[in-house]
Amino acid sequence: MLSPFLVVPVALATQLSLVGAATTLALSPVSGRSGAYMQGAPDAGRTRVTHMKERAARVAGYAEGSTTIPATNLAYVQYTANIGVGSPPTYYNIVVDTGSSNTFVGTGNPYVKTSTSVPTGQEVNVTYGSGFFSGYEYLDQVTIAPGLVIVNQSIGDALEYADFEGVDGIIGVGPTDLTLGTLYPAVDAAIPTVMDNALKQGLIPTEILGSITYTPVTTTYPSNYYWGINVTSATYGETTVIPASYAGIVDTGTTLIYIADDWYQTYQDSIPGAYYDGNNTGLIVIPFEAIPFMQPFTFYVSGMAQLLPLWQNEAWGAEPNLQYGYIGPIGSLSGEGLDFIIGQKFMERFYAVFDTPNSRVGFAYT
Repeated sequence: MLSPFLVVPVALATQLSLVGAATTLALSPVSGRSGAYMQGAPDAGRTRVTHMKERAARVAGYAEGSTTIPATNLAYVQYTANIGVGSPPTYYNIVVDTGSSNTFVGTGNPYVKTSTSVPTGQEVNVTYGSGFFSGYEYLDQVTIAPGLVIVNQSIGDALEYADFEGVDGIIGVGPTDLTLGTLYPAVDAAIPTVMDNALKQGLIPTEILGSITYTPVTTTYPSNYYWGINVTSATYGETTVIPASYAGIVDTGTTLIYIADDWYQTYQDSIPGAYYDGNNTGLIVIPFEAIPFMQPFTFYVSGMAQLLPLWQNEAWGAEPNLQYGYIGPIGSLSGEGLDFIIGQKFMERFYAVFDTPNSRVGFAYT
């Protein structure tokens, strides 16, 4: 049986690989901006967490009706890929997102219909933690890479949208159930993702080479509706930050790393002089004199960097003469079932493997 693996290495090896070493696709950070274009990103990440919890509740049937989440007009860093739609293909610069599952274009360059574009008669509407899109659904041909062309893939034509500055849409590679409730009138229909269709059409082989450490997808709600995993503990040096097994998610659509507020307070208190800059950047400020004595933050099986490069301060709207970090509070206490997010800053240092049929997530060193 063919297995729909998704391997997402970022930064040190900027490529998206749907088929292990056989086919790779370059990933690029959204760039070319100046000024404080990252200001507000930490708070947008926390808003995304709130939306994810409520989205999982709606999918699970625990909540009725729709919920409106305040949108932030924000151009935060995301990783994008050049994806072709139609025949001949029009190429779009779209975000690769493991935290959502719909694929759409039109928020920058408009959707160009060709002979392979087939309207389904369905409206599509998706609200994200920051932004939304609505329009009509089509089935179309999607070119991931030469030799990897998916046919009859659901594509949303974004006619109305907000907060997608600098990108043309999203390719959603999260679990299929996240598409429930996004169509109308077929509100109960699930939409096959690009991973589902790549598997069905025989485009994904069975093997991935490399030393990968896997962990099963968690059964803890609401993390189990995403690429959720359990960690057994986390430490900052000798200090225990996460004391036992808790659930969270791995999400390419989240820029920073978030941990439950009570854990974050333990982490902050362990760094002399550190404080939370909630009124300006939403980041932790770390005194320069404390940096030489900082300890490794060990999360799951891997150590992660904790300091935001000083040259990025302007982009985050931060003070130029202060040192900031990118581990922050999630906006709620631990024990809610989604207590941490491993975001892009983690995946800039490690490979992340999303294995659908085996319900597991893997990590490896780049």
